[in-house]
Amino acid sequence: MHEQIITTTGGERLVVIPEADYLAMLDTIEDREDVATIHHFQRRLAAGEEELLPAEMANRILDGENKIRVWREYRGVSARDLAAGASISTSYLSQIETGAREGGIDTLKRIAAILRVSIDDLV
Repeated sequence: MHEQIITTTGGERLVVIPEADYLAMLDTIEDREDVATIHHFQRRLAAGEEELLPAEMANRILDGENKIRVWREYRGVSARDLAAGASISTSYLSQIETGAREGGIDTLKRIAAILRVSIDDLV
């Protein structure tokens, strides 16, 4: 690294480095942040605060399938049981899962609680 030190009139020391060195430093910082994020996730996973979704289920969501239906089926909950637990009709749940209707925030909160996911996982 070929750095140059410049002192401002206020006495602050500044370091000028080649752009390639600067970009390499940014890559290193980003890599460290990525590693820290992975370690944080692994700790949360070990503590039961996170879970892994099988690729099949994730692909269904990525392909545009309704998230509530995917999570419901992954959890092994019938539409009838989910609707009953969320205090809604089975037909209303069906309309939410097909996209014919949007669920209200309170309904989505109840569904999320039953499916043991955050509301963000459903919307």
